[in-house]
Amino acid sequence: MRRLIHTSLLLVFSFFLFVGCDHQNDTKMNDDSKPKSEMNEDEKQDLTEAEMDEVETEAPVKETQQDAKQGNTNQVAANPASIAVLVNKQYALPENYHPNDLVYPEVPFLFEEKIEKRMMRSEAASALESLFAGAKKESIHLAGVSAYRSHATQTSLFDRYVERDGMEKAKRYSAVPGHSEHETGLAIDVSGSDGRCAVEDCFADTEEAVWLANHAWEYGFIIRYPQGKEEITGYQYEPWHLRYVGLDIAKEIQQSGKTLEEYSQTISTSKEK
Repeated sequence: MRRLIHTSLLLVFSFFLFVGCDHQNDTKMNDDSKPKSEMNEDEKQDLTEAEMDEVETEAPVKETQQDAKQGNTNQVAANPASIAVLVNKQYALPENYHPNDLVYPEVPFLFEEKIEKRMMRSEAASALESLFAGAKKESIHLAGVSAYRSHATQTSLFDRYVERDGMEKAKRYSAVPGHSEHETGLAIDVSGSDGRCAVEDCFADTEEAVWLANHAWEYGFIIRYPQGKEEITGYQYEPWHLRYVGLDIAKEIQQSGKTLEEYSQTISTSKEK
C-alpha cells in the first residue's frame, strides 16, 4: 500500500514538473519572438553581450543633422588639388583637405583685415589680380567678398543657415561642409567696390555682373552657377560666384554654354572611349 501511494505521488510530481517546464519553454519562445529593441530594462539585463548587439542593430535609426549633411554624397574627388576639380553635391573633398599654396591676392576686398576668406590658391590669386586689373581698365571696379573657407568655417556657416532656415532650404543656397568650392581655394564671391548688392540677387543687374559674365573666362574664371542651370549645378543662380578653372577650360565652357558638371562629364566620357 505504501509503495502504491509513493508511486502515485511520484507520477503526480512528474506531471506538474513536465507542465511547468513546458510553460517555461512557451514563455521563452514568446520572449525570443519579441523584438529585442522593444524589451524593457529588466528584460535586457538577462541578455548576453551578443544579444545586446542585436538590440543596437534593431533600434530605429534617427536622422541627425550630421546624417542629413551627407546629402547625396556619392564620391570623393580623386585629385582635389587639380585646378579642374569638380566639387558639388555629389563630389566631396577628402576629409581634412587643405590647399597648401594659399596666398593673399593683391586686390581690394570689402574689408581690410588679412583673414582666411581673403586667401586663394596661388595660381587663382594671380589670375584674379589680372581680372581685377582688366576690369579697372574698362572702369569696372570690383571687390572681393569671400574667397577661401576652411572646413571648420564652412561647417559653422552651414550650421548657422540650418538653424535659421532649416536643413532643406539651407542646402539650396549653401554647400554642405566638404562640398563647398570655397574650400578648394579656387572660388571667390565678388561685388562692385561699393559693396552694393554684394552676394544678393540684385547683383545680376549691375554693370559689374554684366562685365564678369562677358569677360571672366578671359582670365580663367567661370560663373560657376549660371542662370537656367539650377537643376544641373544644384544651386540657384549666383552671378557673383567665380571659379578658377584655367584659361583653356574657361574658354571651352564659355563657348559651349556648359556647366562644369557637363564639361567634366564630357571629359569623362571621352576618356572611357
